[in-house]
Amino acid sequence: MKLGSKSEAFHRDGQTWRCNSGLLSDVSIEIGEMSFHLHKFPLLSRSGLLEKMIGESTFTDGSSCIVQLNQLPGGAKSFELIAKFCYGVKIELTSMNVVCLRCAAEYLQMTEEYGEGNMIVQTESFLKDVFENWTDTIKALETCEEVLPHAEELHIVSRCINSLAMKACSDQKMFNWPVSSCNDTARSESWNGISTSYKSQQQQSEDWWYEDVSFLSLPLYKRLIQAVESGGMKPENIAGALIFYAKKYIPQMNKQSSFKNPTSGSTISIPSEVDQGALLEEIVDLLPPQKGVIHSRFLLRLLRTAMALQTSQNCRDNLEKRVGYQLNQASLEDLLIPNMGYCVETLYDIDCFQRILEHFMSVEQEASRSSSPCIVEEVIEGTHSLTSLTMVSNLVDSYLAEVASDVNLKFPKFQSIGAAVPDYARPLSDGIYRAIDIYLKAHPWLTDAEREQICRAMNFQKLSLDATTHAAQNERLPLRVIVQVLFFEQLKLRTSISGWLFLSDNPENTTIPNSALAAGRQDGVVDMREKVNALEKECRSMKEELQKLEKTRSWNIFCRRNSKQYLDPKSIRNCSAQQVPPPLPCSYGATKFSGNPDLGSNQNE
Repeated sequence: MKLGSKSEAFHRDGQTWRCNSGLLSDVSIEIGEMSFHLHKFPLLSRSGLLEKMIGESTFTDGSSCIVQLNQLPGGAKSFELIAKFCYGVKIELTSMNVVCLRCAAEYLQMTEEYGEGNMIVQTESFLKDVFENWTDTIKALETCEEVLPHAEELHIVSRCINSLAMKACSDQKMFNWPVSSCNDTARSESWNGISTSYKSQQQQSEDWWYEDVSFLSLPLYKRLIQAVESGGMKPENIAGALIFYAKKYIPQMNKQSSFKNPTSGSTISIPSEVDQGALLEEIVDLLPPQKGVIHSRFLLRLLRTAMALQTSQNCRDNLEKRVGYQLNQASLEDLLIPNMGYCVETLYDIDCFQRILEHFMSVEQEASRSSSPCIVEEVIEGTHSLTSLTMVSNLVDSYLAEVASDVNLKFPKFQSIGAAVPDYARPLSDGIYRAIDIYLKAHPWLTDAEREQICRAMNFQKLSLDATTHAAQNERLPLRVIVQVLFFEQLKLRTSISGWLFLSDNPENTTIPNSALAAGRQDGVVDMREKVNALEKECRSMKEELQKLEKTRSWNIFCRRNSKQYLDPKSIRNCSAQQVPPPLPCSYGATKFSGNPDLGSNQNE
């Protein structure tokens, strides 16, 4: 928008502006280090504040008066345009200067009382045009930072934010709003001039505004996010904008993964870790609370970054709860968070994983209480479908197998994590058995009682054939556990054999008339009987060995106790003090021979 009609009538000499009219200047306006040598009449006819200040500063001798305007919004740059407007010189209103000029005009009281079409009216009219354009509104909002108190007072900031929020929440295709340049590359992807993906076009309509608004400062960006949320934008889009903003201004996040840095090649200065931590806390507070809106992978990246930046405990607790609510979406790689504490015992932060698991189990327990009994029974009876609880149980078993080799992992910690998942959530116990086997191998100093206690986390009836075969030959397992494994495997075989025998005794119930299949089935029954006999023999031998070991252990304990009693120094001293007296004459020597009356009587004879 252009104002005025006269040609340029000012020239600058160093830090001084002068008018080329040829008339002697009678007023000097000083703003910081800049001085404007002007004339009173053009200024008095447009500004109420200048009229008042010049009237108070006029000298009786007619010398030039000096007016200080150090508090003018926009400074000397804004007053240069104001002075040209007062003199009728051509100026151009743009989205980059209209906010400062509007605030300066309000400060100088350039109302319609001091001339028709004054600066306040002109800037307000142009602002309406600015608010109709997406790009111009963003530029105007960015310039509000320079005169923020005055722009807030005139509601320019709120009007910019409401305009942007309305456009972001509306369908982009219905309006002629420019899309960010970040989507130009995606839009140009084609094959022989034909677009190859409709999905990319659909994504452009959802995230087209992410990069444009990412240049806003955090306070303005926060208000914009709150405005689009109030405008009814989908939580997924809000989360996407926050993720884009976080990746751009928190470089520490890019160190936690191999993703490409979206700010590579940019000239944005890297903020300090304190500023990054404060920004991360603000972003976490802005995240939509709905479950599943943000993938667990990104939430765990935020959690790692929060630990590295040492953010507040509330921020980390918030992220742990969010991850716990959707733990079934997480992967093992993302959950292996390095231990960043000062007292580092284990390689990974196992306490963090345990808290996340506790959040998930609390949500599952609440859901099971509120659900109908038939649903609970269906879960307890167990289905092999990948429910969220089953997925988490597999994730827990894999996590324990990964951290079990850490020698600093305490026995109670391992046991509590393994027992946190209920037994009905594990269709198979192979995963927890593998974790237990690795833990026993890395901790050979565990007692037999501890080994038996840690093995209670697995259900022997849910071990596969390969796991059962391995467990039966595993020397690291307690003997009682091995016997139980063999016992349950024997029960499985007996059940299978009984089923085969039932089919063979009731041929009318079978639907397989083929004689070859029947012969193969009989051979299978014979083989299974042989396996059962072999397992029964092995089980009996194991029980006998167990009884021998128990007897040997009890005998060793008895001998050890007696040896301690006989070797007690006090008993030795007592025995030495009570030695047998010297031998008496033969007539009294009957009591000399170790208490045997027969020997004594024979000697007397």
